[in-house]
Amino acid sequence: MRAAAVSRSIEITDADFLKFRDFFYRKTGIHFDDSKRYFVDKRLIERIEATGADDFRSWFIALRFESKGEELQQLVNAMTVNETYFFREAYQFDCMVNDMLNEVARRKKPGGRIRIWSIPSSTGEEPYSIAIYLLERWKLIEDYEVEILSSDIDTQVLQMAQRGVYSSRSVAQLPKPYLEKYFRRLNDNEFAISRDLVDAVEFSRVNLTDANDTRRFRDIDLVFCRNLLIYFDDLSRRVAAEAFYDAMSPGGFICLGHSESMSRITSLFEVRRFRDAMVYQKPLQGERR
Repeated sequence: MRAAAVSRSIEITDADFLKFRDFFYRKTGIHFDDSKRYFVDKRLIERIEATGADDFRSWFIALRFESKGEELQQLVNAMTVNETYFFREAYQFDCMVNDMLNEVARRKKPGGRIRIWSIPSSTGEEPYSIAIYLLERWKLIEDYEVEILSSDIDTQVLQMAQRGVYSSRSVAQLPKPYLEKYFRRLNDNEFAISRDLVDAVEFSRVNLTDANDTRRFRDIDLVFCRNLLIYFDDLSRRVAAEAFYDAMSPGGFICLGHSESMSRITSLFEVRRFRDAMVYQKPLQGERR
């Protein structure tokens, strides 16, 4: 009862919303337009209540000047949307094993390293789907050293990904043999993924618009960045595209969500049309265009 009373007493004004929106954009590259106002206000009030602050102003001052960034991370976790499932937009995974990886492998020596980066990780369905596809459908998996990296700005979903427990809804698109092979049923609605698959993915917290976070990623051969750039504005999208370009090996590929287009963001990448999907490629010469 007391929480409900506090909720009614806290107001997010138009000026508060604009202050927060500008601050959050500078920190994350994520832009909230007016259509997201209800969602943002609700999450802000929840964070204000959780910290015990009296109002938006006192909470926001403490947020801006905190030294460890703990409340900022809690805020990021609250504001990011993480909805996914295994084998989502699987046609791009088909393209990965049928075409993209074969092309990458031809530029490698036998036993060479292939690096795949999945961002955002969300709760882990995408990187684990990649791992299952590689094990089940890529004929050259034994001939190369494949590394799967997966990143997200939200530390809470990274913890969930490393825990590896999923609902029946999350695994609904998996073929039954894969579900039986790589998962253990915990109860009627939960499945635990194989710890071997958990150990096969290297998870890390990354802010895609922060050069300090992205510069450690290099020699990436394949990037999955699906349904993230739709939350960025044009400037942040260009920053993200340049970060990917710098991280990728010449000839590397990047997959975006079905409603996203790299061609509308930058001319750094070339369009490649394969039988299963249209993707984007860093030019082989590796020079900025």
